[in-house]
Amino acid sequence: MKAARLYEYDPAMNVRLKIEDVPSPTIDRPDEVIVKVGAAGLCRTDLHIIEGVWRDIMDSHGSLLPYIMGHENAGWVEDVGSGVTSVKPGDAVICHPLRTCGICLNCRHGHDMHCQNNLFPGLGLDGGFAEYFKTSERSLIKLNTGITPLSVAPMADAGITAYRAAKRAAKLLNPGDWALILGVGGLGHIALQVLNEMAGCRTIAVDREPGAQVLAKELGADKVLSGGPDLIEEVRQITGGGARVVIDFVGELGVENLCWKLLKNGGDLIMVGYGGTIEIPTLELVAREIRIGGSLVGDYTELVELMELNADGKVKMHQTEFALEDINTAIDDFKNRRFTGRGVIVPGAPSARRVEERTAEAVK
Repeated sequence: MKAARLYEYDPAMNVRLKIEDVPSPTIDRPDEVIVKVGAAGLCRTDLHIIEGVWRDIMDSHGSLLPYIMGHENAGWVEDVGSGVTSVKPGDAVICHPLRTCGICLNCRHGHDMHCQNNLFPGLGLDGGFAEYFKTSERSLIKLNTGITPLSVAPMADAGITAYRAAKRAAKLLNPGDWALILGVGGLGHIALQVLNEMAGCRTIAVDREPGAQVLAKELGADKVLSGGPDLIEEVRQITGGGARVVIDFVGELGVENLCWKLLKNGGDLIMVGYGGTIEIPTLELVAREIRIGGSLVGDYTELVELMELNADGKVKMHQTEFALEDINTAIDDFKNRRFTGRGVIVPGAPSARRVEERTAEAVK
């Protein structure tokens, strides 16, 4: 099968994934499932993997390289292990990013993302930037009728990460409260839709990119701001003192030390983006009673809930599609914010480069 493999880490991100022919995955355990990849989302975590941010956590010795990235996957069941009963070949599915054991205490509580024995296809284990990848039955959700893998693949991580944060925020918000979203990219635009559906609050979307600002307006943000040196004062003027909840989908580049200043007294900051370091005087925490907490990827049941919202047309993914052969172009475009929303890798799709070559040849 065709696959895109990472061979080295590089903080400068000058490396390129190699498109190669590799053996297709095979069933080794009764609960395993082979999925024919219909689409695989391109995530900021993928950029951080290439940079080596995750190296100490998942691959301190570099022994896992080369391997296939891609952890936002949807497609069709190709083959199943002898113990699999809930899906069959041909079923359209979306895959929760973690392969979980089901028997540790965290799994018993339904906290899949904290499974003590988890495997993570795409992070140190071959993932979905390929024609096929392997996961477990516990990770699969059958898609509703009329929903295609291509339309939902990034919801396997970006979607449920944003959903989890927005769902948490919705429980803190009352009508008339302000919620502020920093970064209207692949996650932020999902969170905005979820807040509109679940919270009944007023929303502010902040992004420096004009395309993201347009998207935020289309998705119903009450106020859309570009950021800049006057952002804190702008937000205080709009909200009468600050937002009740801020969700930071950036988490680096200085934003992590701006976000908490946008809160009103008694407000909550939900950190989703990462890469930077928050520095806040303890007096600010005490005197203003603001709270800061992180939010990880959503659990299996939250992916089920998000798929229902998607099937009802209430939450949709805005995305740009790339052929597997064009994955390095996709990574470069993502890094330089040349598209809005999410990038999606589609195995089997015609390469834009080859389409351009054929068009040029036809003109001749």
